[in-house]
Amino acid sequence: MNDMKTLTRKPAVWVFGVLALIGIGCWIYQLIGGLAVTGMSNATSWGLYITNFMFFVGLSAGGLIVASSAHVFNIKSFKKIALPAVICSTVCICCAAMFVLIDLGGIQRVWRIVTGANFTSPLVWDMCVITIYLVINILDIYFITKRNEKAVRYISYVALPVAILVHSVTAWIFGLEIAKEGWYSAILAPIFVASACDSGLSLLILSLMGLAKAKVLEVGSDLMSSLSKLLATFIAVDAYFIFCELITMAYPGTEGANEVLATMFTGATAPFFWFEIVFGLLVPFLVLFSAKRRQSKGLVILSSILVICGVFCKRVWLLFTSFVTPNIYGAPGISTGTFAAQQTPIDMWMTIGTYAPTAIEILVTLGVISVGILGWMFLSSKLLGGKGLSTEKQDEQ
Repeated sequence: MNDMKTLTRKPAVWVFGVLALIGIGCWIYQLIGGLAVTGMSNATSWGLYITNFMFFVGLSAGGLIVASSAHVFNIKSFKKIALPAVICSTVCICCAAMFVLIDLGGIQRVWRIVTGANFTSPLVWDMCVITIYLVINILDIYFITKRNEKAVRYISYVALPVAILVHSVTAWIFGLEIAKEGWYSAILAPIFVASACDSGLSLLILSLMGLAKAKVLEVGSDLMSSLSKLLATFIAVDAYFIFCELITMAYPGTEGANEVLATMFTGATAPFFWFEIVFGLLVPFLVLFSAKRRQSKGLVILSSILVICGVFCKRVWLLFTSFVTPNIYGAPGISTGTFAAQQTPIDMWMTIGTYAPTAIEILVTLGVISVGILGWMFLSSKLLGGKGLSTEKQDEQ
C-alpha cells in the first residue's frame, strides 16, 4: 500500500494519466466519427495503429524470449531478471492488443471475431496466438512471484516457442499477401523475430536501468555487460536478415521489386529506412561491439534507445512502402473514402497512396502508450517495489 501511495505522488504518473484520458477521449471521438477521422484511406488501409501493433508485439516477444530462455537453458544470470522481463512482455502485448481493437473501428462488433472466425486467415491465427501468449505471461508472473521454479520451467518450455510464434504469425499477416510486392517474402518471419529480439532486449535493458535508478532492483555490471553483448549479437543477426532480403529483391531486378526498392532507398519511406540502417543497426553495433564501451551506462542506454527507434522505423518502411503504389494502375485510380472526398468530388480519386497520421491518431497512440507505461509502473511497484533486491541477493535466495 505504501508503494502505491508513493507511486501516485510521482508527477510522471499524473502526466501519463492525463495523456491516457485524452487518448480515451479521442478514441471515443473516433468511434463516433469512424476511421475517416484518421489519415487512412482506401489506398492506405493500415496506418499508425497497425505500425504500433507490429512494434509492440516485437517488444513483447523479445522480453519473453529472454525470460523463458533463462529457464529453458538454465542461464542463472538471466533468471535474476526474468520477472522484470515478463512484466515488460505483458504490458507490451496488452498495448499491441489495444492497437488492434482501436484499428477495428466498430468495437461494438468485436464479438464477431469469435463467432465468425475464418481459421484460414492469418489474422485469426494471430488472435489465437496472442491470447495464448497473454495467458502464458500471466501464469509466468504468478509462478515467478510464488517462487515455484518447477512450474516456471515448464511454462518456459511452452513460452519460448510461443514467443517466437507470436511474431512469426504477425509477419505472416503481411508475408502471405502476395498482392503486395514489398511484403511477399519467405524470410519476413525471421526478420520480425530478429527485430523482436533486439528491440525487446533493448526495452528490457532500459527498464532495468529505470528500476535501478528508482532503487527497486540493483543489476550488477557483469549482467548488464552480458545483456549488452547479447544485444550486439541480436543486432548483427537482424542486419544480416535485412541484407538477405534486400539482395534477394534487388538481384533479379523485376519491375515490382525495383519500385519497392526505389521507394525505400530514395522515396517516401527512405528517411525511415536509412535511419534504421545507420542509427538503428550500425551505430549501436559499433558501440556495443567494444567491451570497453559496454561498460558505459550512458552508451548502453543510447544504443538501446537507437535500436528501439530503428525497429519502429523498420515497421514504418515495411508497412507503408507497399502502400505507395496501389494495386490498381491508371486513372481514375482508387476512391479515397475520406471526408474530404465527400465534400470535394475532385479529390475523390487517387492514383498513388498517401498517408499522414492525424492529431486524433497521434493522441490515441500516446494514450495507449501512456496506459502501457502506467501498467508497467504499477506492476513493477506491486511485484518488485519495496523488496530492494539486488541480483546478488537473488542468487542467494
